[in-house]
Parts: sequence; C-alpha cells; structure tokens
Amino acid sequence: MYELERVEGDNRGDVRLYAISTCVWCRRTKKLLEDLGVGYSYVFVDLLDRDPRSEVEAEVMKWNPRCSFPTMVIDNKRCIVGFQEEEIREALTYGG
Repeated sequence: MYELERVEGDNRGDVRLYAISTCVWCRRTKKLLEDLGVGYSYVFVDLLDRDPRSEVEAEVMKWNPRCSFPTMVIDNKRCIVGFQEEEIREALTYGG
C-alpha cells in the first residue's frame, strides 16, 4: 500500500499526480498546479519501496500504458501525460 501526499488548494476534483522526484517535467507540473491554486495529491514513484512501487505502476499503466511521468489523473475520468500546460489549465480551470 502507498500513500499520496496532499497539497491543499481549491477543490477542482480528485486530482492525482504520479511523478518522479528528479524529473524536471514533474516539478513543472507540480508548480503549475500550485500556481493555479489547485488542491491535489501526488506520489514520487521512484521513492517507493518495490511492492508499493509495483502497485503504483500498475495503477499508472491503466491510464498510461507507457508508464511515463508525469501522469495526472483527474476524477478517475481524464488522464494527462507529460507537462501539457494548456491541457492542464483547461482541465482544471473553472468552466474548463
């Protein structure tokens, strides 16, 4: 079992970010979410032990078969892979 870290902010749905701690694109995605004031949960997959890491990778692969990072899942309905600034803004802006 693994735990997601929580960053408080505006509730724009269940936003989950699967990231790698050393990835520049993952850091940029986290910063964008914070700049937008979005509440979200995240996990640094590379910092997990083997069993939890396997569990997270299986979850990510449901949305992103390449299992690349960052992978963001919104409300268990939408997946955004990579640092896609405009797509993230559109998905998480009110009325978007």
